[in-house]
Amino acid sequence: MTDRKERRKVKSKWKKLFYSLLAINVVVVVILLALIFWPVPDASYPENEATSQDESSEFVVRTTKQNLNDLINAYTDQLLKGTSHHYRIELDEDVHLIGELPVFSATVPLSAHLEPLVQENGDIILKQKSISIGLLELPNRKIMEYIGKYLPMPDWVTVNPKEEEIYVAVTEMDIRSNFEVGVEHIDLEANNLAFRIRIPYQTLGID
Repeated sequence: MTDRKERRKVKSKWKKLFYSLLAINVVVVVILLALIFWPVPDASYPENEATSQDESSEFVVRTTKQNLNDLINAYTDQLLKGTSHHYRIELDEDVHLIGELPVFSATVPLSAHLEPLVQENGDIILKQKSISIGLLELPNRKIMEYIGKYLPMPDWVTVNPKEEEIYVAVTEMDIRSNFEVGVEHIDLEANNLAFRIRIPYQTLGID
């Protein structure tokens, strides 16, 4: 009689454990489905006002991928200082964004290959070529949404999940010298990069 009661207790305990585990799995699946199919928000790019070329001189400066890569990552290191976020840029045949994204209580590796497209006004659109976070199979738009939500970026960088691109408003950068910078040409495969730098005379104390 006692053995039968013990068996019932053990059976009841295993039932409770089974249903608890089942409930946890159902909750996890529901959360993942909600994250995957949650609507992707619209992104708005900064308005680009035409800059006056009066009372200024413009120069075209050429550089290399390595120089620009060092500058970008020096800026990124400063931007991420004091945070728990990690990402870097590698310029090769395209723009390679490498970092980590938080998922639940852990982080997963992020890898995104982007093609730089120079705009007439001197800004850049980084068009997504391929993107992944660890072994998770998520839609590209959802990963782009996570990038915009979780990775700290300057105010002049806008992630657009719907178009699967990142808008880099180079012309909106706040530079202490008050120089105005824009992109003239980028050809990563040929290692040919050129930037426009406009220097207002007022910056030099010339009226």
